[in-house]
Amino acid sequence: MVAEKAVVKESFFKKWGTVFVLSLALAIIIIDTTLLNVSLSTIIRDLNTDIQSIQWVITAYSLTIASLMITGGRLGDLFGRKKMFIVGAVIFAAGSFIASISANVPTMIAGESIIEGIGAALMMPATASLLVSRYKGRDRSIAFGIWGGVAAASTAIGPLLGGFFTTYYSWRWGFRINIVVALLLILGSKVIKEYRDTDEAPSLDWVGVLLSATGMLATVYGIIESSTYGWWKAKVEYSVFGHAYHLAGYSITPFAIGLGIILLALFVIWEGHRDKTGRTPLVSLKLFKNRQFMAGVGTTSILSLGQAGLIFSIPVFMQAVRGENAFQTGLALLPLSITALIMAPLGGFFSHKIAPKRLVQVGLFSSFLGYVVLGQTFRVDATPADFIPALILMGAGIGLTMASISNLTLSAVSPKQSGEASGVNNTMRQVGGTLGTAIIGAVLISAISANLIKGINDSKEIPAALKPLITDKISSQTSNVEFEGGAKLPASVPEAVGKNIGTIGKQAITDANKEAIKYASVFAFIGFLAAFSLPGGKNIEAEEDIAVRPKK
Repeated sequence: MVAEKAVVKESFFKKWGTVFVLSLALAIIIIDTTLLNVSLSTIIRDLNTDIQSIQWVITAYSLTIASLMITGGRLGDLFGRKKMFIVGAVIFAAGSFIASISANVPTMIAGESIIEGIGAALMMPATASLLVSRYKGRDRSIAFGIWGGVAAASTAIGPLLGGFFTTYYSWRWGFRINIVVALLLILGSKVIKEYRDTDEAPSLDWVGVLLSATGMLATVYGIIESSTYGWWKAKVEYSVFGHAYHLAGYSITPFAIGLGIILLALFVIWEGHRDKTGRTPLVSLKLFKNRQFMAGVGTTSILSLGQAGLIFSIPVFMQAVRGENAFQTGLALLPLSITALIMAPLGGFFSHKIAPKRLVQVGLFSSFLGYVVLGQTFRVDATPADFIPALILMGAGIGLTMASISNLTLSAVSPKQSGEASGVNNTMRQVGGTLGTAIIGAVLISAISANLIKGINDSKEIPAALKPLITDKISSQTSNVEFEGGAKLPASVPEAVGKNIGTIGKQAITDANKEAIKYASVFAFIGFLAAFSLPGGKNIEAEEDIAVRPKK
């Protein structure tokens, strides 16, 4: 009897061990995208730098991942998904170590943004494609439920973990812990079976890599820089490496996005040419003719637009208005993580009784309601407990959606195509998140500035003679107000006036958050409408996938 139980335990571990290892890998990648959000002011002081430089660290990480995700997925198809997963984990650990010892911004960019980004671009597509290869039917739904729950929860766990280390130890431990996790992933990879496309020679389309990487790099760079330079007309002159460029009064954004679109169009033409001449493309264009896959990718992209604003706005409010420390800010987001972690596996469990399309729609509508409630919750005197109802609604929505949409999207292709499909899907999720952060971040910053100036001009406690001086000083300090909770005023401004400006600033940030969340709610509702284009049946797996399923 004891021996029989041991066999059962071993069988369970072999069956589901893959899910937990791959989910842990996804967790550290996503956590790193939000880890620094609550630690910005501390890192700025430690590295003796400014907010723009640290934002570049976060920006470059997103750029690296977005640029190389498609290539990472294809490398897994050709050379082995498990192999790329392990290589990615090693590279990710090396980048984390460099970031943890960085004494300046360039070293931090090299470690976290570039080296970690390359590791993440190799690991992330492999996590999803290995699930497609390993599981079928109901098991796949449950596996994606666990995977999706971890992904959704990790978005909110990042600020909690970053806040804990920053408050009680050092922000550097946020990177050091990655080294330990990467070691666990390498050891845990023993339970993962290797999968690769044995029908094709392991050769890479280097022209396709160059065109896709530079096209995505330019596009995402343009989106990110829109918050600094504007979408069309330049707010300030474009500056890079200490040199300023006028660009005829236009922002860098349309030039960068335009270049990106041209390069991506050339990429599509090149891939079509390789396909016609019998050579293996980086991405098969047949993928884009797959209606289920494209509907899933589109819905995922729109979903990411709104999610980006949530993790961007609440930390700003908690720290600048409520005066919470980094760890307390992370704790405030915990209801979101817990709910998402519970609801995603449940969504996977029920996906064979309820059509995944309906689960996605319910999830997106729950997220929309969560944003509406959140917008009503923002008040200067709001406590973390006041945000719990909104965060539960959004956590349930994100959990249900993340599990079902990933399964639905990647089940539309055969296991042979799952690597490149996962690369495309994750790339579009990254683009959606970047665009959402740029739009909602720009709305938040511009609204804070406008609300501050209006509040000062309307104040009866500030002498009229001081208003022009104060508004001139504050208009260039929006980031300081946003991340440090107050503006630096001239010594000639009386203390009583300074306190009044502090009160105005808190109200300005609160109102700006309400404005930003409106945009996030609109994105969630558009995602809900887009989900109607998803296939409505319960059987969502590709025909080739079903054909190779072993008989029971």
